[in-house]
Amino acid sequence: MLLTLHRVEDGLVLHVNAPMHGDPPPAAPPGPTWGLWEHEVVELFIAGPGDDEGVHYLELELGPHGHHLVLILAGRRHIVARELPLTVTTKTCGARWIAEARIPQSLVPTGPLRVNATAIHGQGADRRYLSLTPLPGAAPDFHQPQRFVDLRV
Repeated sequence: MLLTLHRVEDGLVLHVNAPMHGDPPPAAPPGPTWGLWEHEVVELFIAGPGDDEGVHYLELELGPHGHHLVLILAGRRHIVARELPLTVTTKTCGARWIAEARIPQSLVPTGPLRVNATAIHGQGADRRYLSLTPLPGAAPDFHQPQRFVDLRV
């Protein structure tokens, strides 16, 4: 999986190039999809400064079938906005999928940024949770902003 993020005049652009794992798509049509994390998905978390309880962060989820989810959180797991609009293009290329998401500056936290990139795929006993940064805990929990890494774009 390859994620690249670069700054543009009006925000950030995220590029995803990831393997297709063959998970079935969500029942909903492509577009904003609540519960996308239950399917094959790549996620990018972008946090501003602050501790776990005071940090504002963006959670962006992209799926290989054109589904996406944008959440804004204030403090760990405290959603203040959900299913926000996002310009996303997605296509499959053989055994891989490619996506581009344009993240408006209004959604990007202010101050020095920290990130984590994650991926989820598979079903049942074959479900896999991957993370750029090591995350402690007995069960997968990507909402650990204190573990995000510094980002320069």
